[in-house]
Amino acid sequence: MAPSASEAYTAQQRFIGVITPSGNTVVERITLGILRDVPEVSPHFSRTPVFGSTDPSPTAYAQEGFLAAAALLAHAKPEVLVWNGSKGAGIGFAHDAALAAAIEQQTGIPATTSILGLKTALALRGITRIAVVTPYSDAGQQGALDCLHTEGYDCIAEAHAGYSDNLSYASVPLAQIADMMRSVAAARPQAIVTLCTNFPAAVLAAPMEVELGIPVFDTTALGVWAALHAIGADMHAAAPRWGSLFA
Repeated sequence: MAPSASEAYTAQQRFIGVITPSGNTVVERITLGILRDVPEVSPHFSRTPVFGSTDPSPTAYAQEGFLAAAALLAHAKPEVLVWNGSKGAGIGFAHDAALAAAIEQQTGIPATTSILGLKTALALRGITRIAVVTPYSDAGQQGALDCLHTEGYDCIAEAHAGYSDNLSYASVPLAQIADMMRSVAAARPQAIVTLCTNFPAAVLAAPMEVELGIPVFDTTALGVWAALHAIGADMHAAAPRWGSLFA
């Protein structure tokens, strides 16, 4: 039997703060979906300017927007703050580490990111040979592949949908995403990484893992995982619907 409204509300005794790109329509939906299976955790959201097809700071983070979003979330005193965005996979993981450190220094609250979550999740499983699926354009995909190679990953297969506008990433059909996963699975990577937090691939992770026999790690789900991992929350109940990342 589903809990009553009052039971569901009172169960949420742990708070996480989530910073999402302003042009993103996926992060909140995926976060809320996953946390239905972790009912003691409540997510609280803030946004930073990331939209359109042109990034005014293509090789770094403009930290002012992130710090402003983090400052507002800090008023609610969450246990952790997480940047649920994937830009670090194209500019270098060190930028995410520096951003998390700046947020923590300003707010006094531990901070992490989707990309730092990716690094941790792959390291915990000893995974270095990956396939990468994204909604990106040719140039965006190549930038991500080059960066991941620099970070020590062997990207043995890739597929990308050819989109360049941030908002449009959410419009890639699920059937197309599934077909891209199938195409890269032929190379038998240790894991498939679906990269971009405005890309709705997280909803396919569990069924595609069953079909392909390969773990699927989605960066939007990784943002949630990173926050839950940071606070030591039990997330195993999310695994049947959201994949082995949460097992």
